[in-house]
Amino acid sequence: MRRDFLSTADYTRGEIDQLIRSALRFKRGDDKSKPLTDSSVALVFFNPSLRTRASMQVGIYELGGNAIVLEPGGTSWTLEHREGAVMDGDKTEHVAEFVRVLARYCVAIGVRTFAALKNWEEERTDPILGAFAKYSEVPVINLESAMHHPCQATADLMTIREKLGEGRKKVLLTWAWHPKPLPMAVPNSFALAAAQMGHDLVIAHPNGYGLDDELMDEIRGQAAGSGGMITVSNDIDRAFEGVQVVYAKSWGSKNFYGAPENDIAERAQYRARWIVDEAKMARTNKAIFMHCLPVRRNVIVTDGIIDSASSVVIDEAENRLHIQKAILSELLKS
Repeated sequence: MRRDFLSTADYTRGEIDQLIRSALRFKRGDDKSKPLTDSSVALVFFNPSLRTRASMQVGIYELGGNAIVLEPGGTSWTLEHREGAVMDGDKTEHVAEFVRVLARYCVAIGVRTFAALKNWEEERTDPILGAFAKYSEVPVINLESAMHHPCQATADLMTIREKLGEGRKKVLLTWAWHPKPLPMAVPNSFALAAAQMGHDLVIAHPNGYGLDDELMDEIRGQAAGSGGMITVSNDIDRAFEGVQVVYAKSWGSKNFYGAPENDIAERAQYRARWIVDEAKMARTNKAIFMHCLPVRRNVIVTDGIIDSASSVVIDEAENRLHIQKAILSELLKS
Protein backbone atom coordinates (compact mmCIF):
# COMPACT_ATOMS: atom_id res chain seq x y z
CA MET A 1 0.00 0.00 0.00
CA ARG A 2 1.32 3.44 -0.95
CA ARG A 3 2.42 5.67 1.92
CA ASP A 4 3.23 9.38 1.71
CA PHE A 5 5.36 11.67 3.87
CA LEU A 6 3.22 14.78 4.19
CA SER A 7 3.35 15.47 7.93
CA THR A 8 4.94 13.79 10.94
CA ALA A 9 1.40 13.54 12.36
CA ASP A 10 0.91 10.61 9.96
CA TYR A 11 3.72 8.73 11.70
CA THR A 12 4.00 7.32 15.21
CA ARG A 13 6.69 8.25 17.67
CA GLY A 14 8.24 4.83 17.11
CA GLU A 15 8.29 5.33 13.35
CA ILE A 16 9.93 8.74 13.66
CA ASP A 17 12.47 7.23 16.02
CA GLN A 18 13.27 4.57 13.43
CA LEU A 19 13.72 7.21 10.73
CA ILE A 20 16.22 9.04 12.94
CA ARG A 21 18.10 5.81 13.70
CA SER A 22 18.18 4.99 9.99
CA ALA A 23 19.46 8.48 9.16
CA LEU A 24 22.23 8.15 11.74
CA ARG A 25 23.28 4.85 10.13
CA PHE A 26 23.46 6.56 6.74
CA LYS A 27 25.48 9.39 8.24
CA ARG A 28 27.98 7.04 9.90
CA GLY A 29 28.35 5.09 6.67
CA ASP A 30 26.96 1.91 8.23
CA ASP A 31 24.16 1.77 5.64
CA LYS A 32 25.39 1.87 2.06
CA SER A 33 22.26 0.42 0.49
CA LYS A 34 21.02 1.74 -2.85
CA PRO A 35 17.27 1.11 -2.96
CA LEU A 36 16.83 3.59 -5.84
CA THR A 37 19.08 1.76 -8.30
CA ASP A 38 17.65 2.13 -11.82
CA SER A 39 14.87 4.36 -10.46
CA SER A 40 14.00 8.05 -10.73
CA VAL A 41 12.39 10.49 -8.28
CA ALA A 42 10.61 13.66 -9.45
CA LEU A 43 11.24 16.84 -7.47
CA VAL A 44 8.68 19.57 -8.19
CA PHE A 45 9.62 23.06 -6.97
CA PHE A 46 7.06 25.84 -7.06
CA ASN A 47 9.44 27.93 -4.92
CA PRO A 48 13.20 28.59 -4.59
CA SER A 49 15.37 26.20 -2.62
CA LEU A 50 18.97 25.52 -1.65
CA ARG A 51 19.13 22.89 1.11
CA THR A 52 16.00 20.97 0.09
CA ARG A 53 16.89 20.80 -3.57
CA ALA A 54 20.58 20.00 -3.11
CA SER A 55 20.07 17.48 -0.30
CA MET A 56 17.32 15.65 -2.19
CA GLN A 57 19.33 15.49 -5.41
CA VAL A 58 22.45 14.28 -3.60
CA GLY A 59 20.46 11.83 -1.48
CA ILE A 60 18.72 10.29 -4.50
CA TYR A 61 22.09 9.92 -6.23
CA GLU A 62 23.66 8.30 -3.17
CA LEU A 63 20.75 5.85 -3.02
CA GLY A 64 21.52 4.86 -6.61
CA GLY A 65 18.76 6.85 -8.29
CA ASN A 66 18.19 9.74 -10.66
CA ALA A 67 16.53 13.05 -9.72
CA ILE A 68 14.25 14.84 -12.18
CA VAL A 69 13.83 18.49 -11.13
CA LEU A 70 10.81 20.39 -12.46
CA GLU A 71 9.79 24.00 -11.83
CA PRO A 72 6.20 24.69 -12.89
CA GLY A 73 6.08 27.83 -14.99
CA GLY A 74 9.83 27.56 -15.60
CA THR A 75 11.15 24.17 -16.68
CA SER A 76 7.63 22.73 -16.97
CA TRP A 77 4.12 24.01 -17.74
CA THR A 78 2.18 26.21 -15.35
CA LEU A 79 -0.13 24.09 -13.18
CA GLU A 80 -3.77 24.28 -12.13
CA HIS A 81 -4.75 22.31 -9.01
CA ARG A 82 -8.41 23.27 -8.45
CA GLU A 83 -11.07 20.71 -9.22
CA GLY A 84 -13.60 21.81 -11.81
CA ALA A 85 -11.45 24.73 -12.92
CA VAL A 86 -12.22 26.30 -16.29
CA MET A 87 -8.68 26.58 -17.62
CA ASP A 88 -9.05 29.65 -19.82
CA GLY A 89 -6.42 31.67 -17.94
CA ASP A 90 -2.66 31.41 -17.47
CA LYS A 91 -2.54 27.77 -16.29
CA THR A 92 -1.54 25.28 -18.99
CA GLU A 93 -1.79 21.83 -17.39
CA HIS A 94 -3.80 20.32 -14.56
CA VAL A 95 -2.20 18.47 -11.66
CA ALA A 96 -4.46 15.50 -12.51
CA GLU A 97 -2.45 14.80 -15.67
CA PHE A 98 0.90 16.17 -14.49
CA VAL A 99 1.10 13.93 -11.42
CA ARG A 100 -0.23 10.76 -13.04
CA VAL A 101 2.25 11.08 -15.91
CA LEU A 102 5.16 11.58 -13.49
CA ALA A 103 4.01 8.52 -11.52
CA ARG A 104 4.51 6.42 -14.66
CA TYR A 105 8.14 7.55 -14.86
CA CYS A 106 9.15 7.81 -11.20
CA VAL A 107 8.98 5.79 -7.98
CA ALA A 108 8.24 8.87 -5.82
CA ILE A 109 7.38 12.55 -6.18
CA GLY A 110 8.61 15.36 -3.94
CA VAL A 111 6.78 18.68 -4.03
CA ARG A 112 7.60 22.10 -2.55
CA THR A 113 4.85 24.70 -2.47
CA PHE A 114 4.97 27.61 -0.02
CA ALA A 115 2.08 29.51 1.43
CA ALA A 116 1.17 32.56 -0.66
CA LEU A 117 0.12 34.35 2.55
CA LYS A 118 -3.12 35.50 0.92
CA ASN A 119 -5.96 33.30 2.17
CA TRP A 120 -5.42 31.62 5.54
CA GLU A 121 -8.50 29.39 5.55
CA GLU A 122 -7.61 28.02 2.12
CA GLU A 123 -3.86 27.71 2.54
CA ARG A 124 -4.03 25.98 5.91
CA THR A 125 -5.61 23.00 4.07
CA ASP A 126 -2.55 22.63 1.78
CA PRO A 127 -4.60 22.41 -1.44
CA ILE A 128 -1.70 21.95 -3.88
CA LEU A 129 0.00 19.27 -1.77
CA GLY A 130 -3.36 17.59 -1.33
CA ALA A 131 -3.92 17.53 -5.09
CA PHE A 132 -0.54 15.84 -5.63
CA ALA A 133 -1.39 13.21 -3.02
CA LYS A 134 -4.86 12.68 -4.49
CA TYR A 135 -3.70 11.93 -8.02
CA SER A 136 -0.37 10.21 -7.40
CA GLU A 137 0.07 6.46 -7.63
CA VAL A 138 3.52 6.65 -6.01
CA PRO A 139 4.62 8.09 -2.64
CA VAL A 140 4.50 11.87 -2.31
CA ILE A 141 7.04 13.66 -0.11
CA ASN A 142 6.29 17.10 1.29
CA LEU A 143 9.37 19.25 0.65
CA GLU A 144 7.61 22.17 2.41
CA SER A 145 4.02 23.23 2.01
CA ALA A 146 1.91 26.05 3.41
CA MET A 147 1.46 24.19 6.70
CA HIS A 148 4.23 21.63 7.09
CA HIS A 149 7.92 20.91 6.50
CA PRO A 150 8.33 17.37 7.88
CA CYS A 151 11.75 16.73 6.31
CA GLN A 152 13.15 19.75 8.14
CA ALA A 153 11.47 18.79 11.41
CA THR A 154 12.81 15.23 11.39
CA ALA A 155 16.29 16.53 10.57
CA ASP A 156 15.92 18.91 13.53
CA LEU A 157 15.01 16.06 15.86
CA MET A 158 17.93 14.04 14.55
CA THR A 159 20.24 16.98 15.30
CA ILE A 160 18.95 17.33 18.86
CA ARG A 161 19.54 13.62 19.48
CA GLU A 162 22.98 13.73 17.89
CA LYS A 163 24.09 16.69 20.01
CA LEU A 164 22.32 16.02 23.31
CA GLY A 165 21.54 12.30 23.30
CA GLU A 166 18.24 10.48 23.60
CA GLY A 167 15.49 11.38 26.01
CA ARG A 168 13.36 14.34 26.96
CA LYS A 169 14.87 17.79 26.50
CA LYS A 170 13.72 21.31 27.34
CA VAL A 171 13.27 23.01 23.99
CA LEU A 172 12.42 26.59 23.04
CA LEU A 173 10.84 27.54 19.73
CA THR A 174 11.08 31.31 19.59
CA TRP A 175 9.60 33.77 17.12
CA ALA A 176 12.07 36.36 15.89
CA TRP A 177 11.62 39.67 14.15
CA HIS A 178 11.96 39.70 10.36
CA PRO A 179 11.27 42.57 7.96
CA LYS A 180 8.44 40.68 6.30
CA PRO A 181 5.92 37.96 7.22
CA LEU A 182 7.03 34.40 6.45
CA PRO A 183 5.13 31.07 6.18
CA MET A 184 4.46 28.95 9.29
CA ALA A 185 5.46 25.55 7.93
CA VAL A 186 8.78 25.26 9.78
CA PRO A 187 7.54 26.30 13.24
CA ASN A 188 4.39 24.21 12.77
CA SER A 189 6.34 21.08 11.95
CA PHE A 190 9.07 21.59 14.53
CA ALA A 191 6.54 22.10 17.33
CA LEU A 192 4.52 19.08 16.23
CA ALA A 193 7.51 16.76 15.93
CA ALA A 194 9.04 17.92 19.23
CA ALA A 195 5.72 17.20 20.94
CA GLN A 196 5.49 13.77 19.33
CA MET A 197 8.94 12.86 20.65
CA GLY A 198 8.09 13.86 24.21
CA HIS A 199 10.18 16.99 24.61
CA ASP A 200 9.17 19.80 26.96
CA LEU A 201 8.47 22.58 24.48
CA VAL A 202 8.16 26.29 25.11
CA ILE A 203 6.70 28.27 22.19
CA ALA A 204 7.48 31.98 22.56
CA HIS A 205 5.91 34.62 20.35
CA PRO A 206 4.39 38.10 20.64
CA ASN A 207 0.65 38.49 21.10
CA GLY A 208 -1.15 37.81 17.83
CA TYR A 209 1.50 35.50 16.40
CA GLY A 210 0.19 32.19 17.68
CA LEU A 211 0.25 29.06 15.52
CA ASP A 212 -2.90 27.57 14.02
CA ASP A 213 -5.48 26.74 16.72
CA GLU A 214 -6.30 23.27 15.41
CA LEU A 215 -2.63 22.46 15.03
CA MET A 216 -1.98 23.59 18.60
CA ASP A 217 -4.70 21.19 19.76
CA GLU A 218 -2.90 18.43 17.84
CA ILE A 219 0.46 19.47 19.36
CA ARG A 220 -0.95 19.40 22.90
CA GLY A 221 -2.56 16.02 22.25
CA GLN A 222 0.69 14.58 20.94
CA ALA A 223 2.58 15.93 23.96
CA ALA A 224 0.06 14.39 26.35
CA GLY A 225 0.47 11.03 24.64
CA SER A 226 4.26 11.13 24.63
CA GLY A 227 4.86 12.47 28.13
CA GLY A 228 6.00 15.90 27.00
CA MET A 229 4.74 19.33 27.99
CA ILE A 230 3.72 22.41 25.98
CA THR A 231 4.02 25.97 27.30
CA VAL A 232 3.19 29.13 25.34
CA SER A 233 4.85 32.37 26.43
CA ASN A 234 4.80 36.00 25.33
CA ASP A 235 7.80 36.81 27.55
CA ILE A 236 10.89 36.62 25.35
CA ASP A 237 13.37 36.75 28.23
CA ARG A 238 11.71 34.27 30.58
CA ALA A 239 11.22 31.78 27.76
CA PHE A 240 14.99 31.19 27.54
CA GLU A 241 15.36 30.18 31.18
CA GLY A 242 17.03 26.78 31.51
CA VAL A 243 16.32 25.48 28.02
CA GLN A 244 18.72 23.10 26.28
CA VAL A 245 17.70 23.89 22.71
CA VAL A 246 16.89 27.28 21.16
CA TYR A 247 15.17 27.10 17.78
CA ALA A 248 14.65 30.54 16.23
CA LYS A 249 12.22 31.21 13.38
CA SER A 250 10.10 34.08 12.19
CA TRP A 251 6.58 33.64 10.87
CA GLY A 252 3.65 35.78 9.87
CA SER A 253 0.45 36.27 11.81
CA LYS A 254 -2.65 34.50 10.51
CA ASN A 255 -4.51 37.66 11.53
CA PHE A 256 -2.83 39.57 8.70
CA TYR A 257 -3.04 37.06 5.86
CA GLY A 258 -3.58 39.00 2.67
CA ALA A 259 -2.44 42.26 4.31
CA PRO A 260 1.36 42.07 4.67
CA GLU A 261 1.65 45.81 5.18
CA ASN A 262 -0.41 45.48 8.38
CA ASP A 263 1.80 42.64 9.61
CA ILE A 264 4.93 44.67 8.90
CA ALA A 265 3.52 47.60 10.85
CA GLU A 266 2.50 45.38 13.78
CA ARG A 267 5.83 43.58 14.06
CA ALA A 268 7.93 46.76 13.96
CA GLN A 269 7.60 47.16 17.74
CA TYR A 270 9.33 43.80 18.33
CA ARG A 271 12.51 44.39 16.32
CA ALA A 272 14.82 45.29 19.18
CA ARG A 273 13.77 42.57 21.64
CA TRP A 274 12.79 39.52 19.60
CA ILE A 275 16.29 38.51 18.49
CA VAL A 276 18.49 35.68 19.76
CA ASP A 277 21.51 37.31 21.32
CA GLU A 278 24.23 36.64 23.87
CA ALA A 279 22.21 37.93 26.82
CA LYS A 280 19.29 35.59 26.12
CA MET A 281 21.49 32.56 25.42
CA ALA A 282 23.22 33.19 28.77
CA ARG A 283 19.88 32.40 30.48
CA THR A 284 19.78 28.90 28.97
CA ASN A 285 21.24 25.63 30.18
CA LYS A 286 24.19 25.77 27.74
CA ALA A 287 21.70 25.48 24.89
CA ILE A 288 22.47 24.66 21.29
CA PHE A 289 21.23 27.19 18.73
CA MET A 290 19.19 25.96 15.76
CA HIS A 291 17.69 27.54 12.65
CA CYS A 292 16.50 25.95 9.41
CA LEU A 293 18.37 28.50 7.21
CA PRO A 294 18.52 30.79 5.34
CA VAL A 295 18.87 33.17 8.27
CA ARG A 296 19.22 36.95 8.36
CA ARG A 297 22.21 37.69 10.56
CA ASN A 298 21.80 40.36 13.22
CA VAL A 299 18.06 40.28 12.58
CA ILE A 300 17.05 36.77 13.68
CA VAL A 301 20.29 36.02 15.53
CA THR A 302 23.50 37.90 16.27
CA ASP A 303 26.80 37.00 14.60
CA GLY A 304 28.15 36.16 18.04
CA ILE A 305 25.63 33.36 18.52
CA ILE A 306 25.42 31.86 15.03
CA ASP A 307 29.21 31.76 14.80
CA SER A 308 29.66 30.36 18.32
CA ALA A 309 30.34 26.78 19.40
CA SER A 310 26.71 26.50 20.49
CA SER A 311 25.46 26.93 16.92
CA VAL A 312 24.59 23.67 15.14
CA VAL A 313 22.96 25.15 12.04
CA ILE A 314 25.43 23.60 9.57
CA ASP A 315 25.12 20.14 11.12
CA GLU A 316 21.35 20.63 11.09
CA ALA A 317 21.47 21.43 7.36
CA GLU A 318 23.68 18.40 6.66
CA ASN A 319 21.21 16.18 8.45
CA ARG A 320 18.57 17.02 5.86
CA LEU A 321 20.54 14.77 3.50
CA HIS A 322 20.64 11.81 5.85
CA ILE A 323 17.04 11.98 7.09
CA GLN A 324 15.72 12.27 3.53
CA LYS A 325 17.67 9.19 2.52
CA ALA A 326 16.02 7.41 5.44
CA ILE A 327 12.57 8.68 4.40
CA LEU A 328 13.02 7.61 0.77
CA SER A 329 14.28 4.19 1.82
CA GLU A 330 11.32 3.70 4.15
CA LEU A 331 8.70 4.84 1.61
CA LEU A 332 10.03 2.46 -1.04
CA LYS A 333 9.49 -0.46 1.34
CA SER A 334 5.74 0.30 1.46
